Amino acid sequence: MSQSKKPDQIVFNEDTQRYDASLKPYATNVGAPAIQVIGNSSWKNRNILKANKQIKAKYLELKAAYDLMIEELEYNNLVYNSRYNFEPIVGEVYHLYRDKNEKSFLSIIAPSDCNFDFIGSFKLNSEFVWKQVKPNDDQLRTR
Repeated sequence: MSQSKKPDQIVFNEDTQRYDASLKPYATNVGAPAIQVIGNSSWKNRNILKANKQIKAKYLELKAAYDLMIEELEYNNLVYNSRYNFEPIVGEVYHLYRDKNEKSFLSIIAPSDCNFDFIGSFKLNSEFVWKQVKPNDDQLRTR
């Protein structure tokens, strides 16, 4: 194992026992241009901004969906905790009012036909969840 050490500018592969400077993917000559690492900070910054915008947009979508779900939960609890003496029919619109004692009650009487303290109109869907119906909605006129 007494091999002579080759000079630094000589590219000799000890494993294959060959000169393989022409096989290297980089320059091996002393006069070759220096290998420079190109900074990728502008690429990083640009893509960080894109990723942050995309994540923020997704967050806002999820937050809006969550807020809507909480609103539906509150309306659902409000209607189910109100007073009514009938079994609501799926697909029908009912109206929620407040009595003199500030307690809510559900009725089939439309707001235009009475003088009760109107809270809102609701429709029972097939999953037995109360969905709010807007006053100008066509669903109020189907009765």
